[in-house]
Amino acid sequence: MANDSHFPLFETKKAKGSIVYKLFAVSNFVGIIFIWVYRATHIAGFTDGGKLGWIGMFGAELWFGIYWILTQALRWNLVYRQTFKNRLSERYKNDLPGVDIFVCTADPTIEPPMLVINTVLSVMAYDYPTEKLSVYLSDDAGSDLTFYALLEASHFARHWLPYCKKFKVEPRSPEAYFRSELSYLDADQVKSLASVKKLYEDMEKKIELAKKLERVSKSALLEHRGFSKWDKFSSRGDHDTILQILIDGQDAEFNDIEGCRLPTLVYLAREKQPQHFHNFKAGAMNALIRVSSEISNGPIILNVDCDMYSNNSQSIRDALCFFMDEERGHEIAFVQFPQNFHNITKNDIYGGTLRVISEVEFHGLDGYGGPLYIGTGCFHRRDTLCGRIFTKGSTIKWNGNSIPITGESIQELEERIKGLASCTFEENTQWGNEMGLKYGCPVEDVITGLSIQCRGWKSIYFNPKRKGFLGVSATTLDQTLVQHKRWSEGDLQILLSKYSPVWYGLGRIHFGLIMGYCTYCLWSPNCFATLYYSIIPSLYLLKGISLFPQISSLWFLPFAYVIAAKNIFSIIEFLWAGGTILGWWNEQRIWLYKRTSSYLFAVVDTIFKLVGYSNSSFIISAKVADQDVSQRYEQEKMEFGVTSPMFIILSSVAMLNLFCLVGMLKKMMVIGEFKYVYETMALQILLCGVLVLINLPLYSALFFRRDKGRMPSSVTVKSVVNTLFGAQTSPWA
Repeated sequence: MANDSHFPLFETKKAKGSIVYKLFAVSNFVGIIFIWVYRATHIAGFTDGGKLGWIGMFGAELWFGIYWILTQALRWNLVYRQTFKNRLSERYKNDLPGVDIFVCTADPTIEPPMLVINTVLSVMAYDYPTEKLSVYLSDDAGSDLTFYALLEASHFARHWLPYCKKFKVEPRSPEAYFRSELSYLDADQVKSLASVKKLYEDMEKKIELAKKLERVSKSALLEHRGFSKWDKFSSRGDHDTILQILIDGQDAEFNDIEGCRLPTLVYLAREKQPQHFHNFKAGAMNALIRVSSEISNGPIILNVDCDMYSNNSQSIRDALCFFMDEERGHEIAFVQFPQNFHNITKNDIYGGTLRVISEVEFHGLDGYGGPLYIGTGCFHRRDTLCGRIFTKGSTIKWNGNSIPITGESIQELEERIKGLASCTFEENTQWGNEMGLKYGCPVEDVITGLSIQCRGWKSIYFNPKRKGFLGVSATTLDQTLVQHKRWSEGDLQILLSKYSPVWYGLGRIHFGLIMGYCTYCLWSPNCFATLYYSIIPSLYLLKGISLFPQISSLWFLPFAYVIAAKNIFSIIEFLWAGGTILGWWNEQRIWLYKRTSSYLFAVVDTIFKLVGYSNSSFIISAKVADQDVSQRYEQEKMEFGVTSPMFIILSSVAMLNLFCLVGMLKKMMVIGEFKYVYETMALQILLCGVLVLINLPLYSALFFRRDKGRMPSSVTVKSVVNTLFGAQTSPWA
């Protein structure tokens, strides 16, 4: 066993088949160059109207080609990580660092208390020494219902944690565990399961009753001193700091039913006042960093969203294999797990898994120094999160507790440190700038991770077979588009800020990583080229003007090759990542919808913000849906159902393509020159036809469906009017 100390705690392997991919990429690039040459050399033969459209096509294809080149950084150097937890256990035993876990919630209506406490219970039950584990719940709504749910969860934990430890259950979210297949259990476990499930159901009834009544019962109010912090003057946006240590993990009195210590459990609702801007989730995280430094001060911090329960009780030990590796651990700032979801349908109708990003692209980023920090499922070193700069040869002492023993009672400690979460604490400090999470951007997590990497640190992407965390994906199209609007808007703001990876990262991080960041930062500008390509060729088709080479021309070959190669590779990549053919087709639809709606609004809002007409806002994605919506989601029927300006754009573009395709076919039947039209306009017909096929669910929602998920009639009317007006007034029609 002595020789074991020389072995690393993790290994890195490069992806197989990289040479084959690089040959494909080079051939595809050659095809793109030929397309550019064709556009540049064939512009002279058009009249003024045709020339303008041709120049636009050249611009769109130039953008698509350059953007495709950027995406190669995500596929050129894929690496995969494997940890050796047995070596970690043998080498360090229980001499492991303290871990502080931050769970963030902000709205008890959108993020129900039962969902929140299932996440809390799942991370409390990690396979890790409980005296080294501390869990903090940040409640930005300051809800007494959420506090009540957490209090009930602290009681249930006394039974749940021993059950998990005894039977080594997975996952350790009670709700997720109870809905899993449990037919394999033996008689002893069945008996224990019945008991713990009864306790869970009793807890759930109490919490759901309080939620229904919108108040906590009088008997519960008398149960814990913490409820005295809420009074009739408190509101969601105006209240004092509420800090309650529900379980003190260092106190021998806080034991489970087996007599073992429980993890520390803390509730925090930072102070809110209307006149003070609270900086959304970034502000909550920074308050947690400060408060936890006085209670447990774990050198490792894990943060998870309230809907991302732990699906693997070994995740902490996996992360520590990277941090505590003797050779490379000193340079690693954070370990990012992928964002996975438990409610994805078979064919992923809304592309919610982000399958290619999590299974391919982030592995490519890892090959150049590390992935983005995506705001959940991420283990951080506390010192790097607080602004420490990387220096070669630096080390860290992982064991030990740096909290001085003061002899304070819990109440005295709470009172002393609650000012750390006040509205005014950060005034004239570096919090939100050089310390903690960055402020001023809707995707504060991405910009924070970039700044850490630019201080010399590396990050790790770890994607184990058993997923570390599972959350709730969007179940409607509107939720999906709004979420991507926020992400793409935030990424574009990063590109235009002083923290842009182009100039802030140049010389500080690998150029391949800069390209990778730019791939996501340029999500939203893709809207212009995509909208142009979705509209103009169809209008030209209606008039009978070809924008692509004839089938008999040699210039047809690069177009045919790039289209075929790109889509064949995309299908293979998607299937390799675990998807289905229909899932890939759904992914293409959502790709089109995002680029023509979410990204357009993201660009417009960013422009308004730059000229001072709007401020950043943080929109919380709904974590619950009514029964009808859930049923249609499970049946993989697209959910529209609301009047959204994004839906008007999607419907108008879809109707325009249908109008142009039908109009062209009508002209062909009248003229009778099918062969000539096919010869000269095959690619245009193909493009317009694919756009019509991909929008079939939208046409159904506009005209045929009668359920509540159909497109609102007002959207249908507006889209038809927009189509007729656009087709009649367009200079190409």
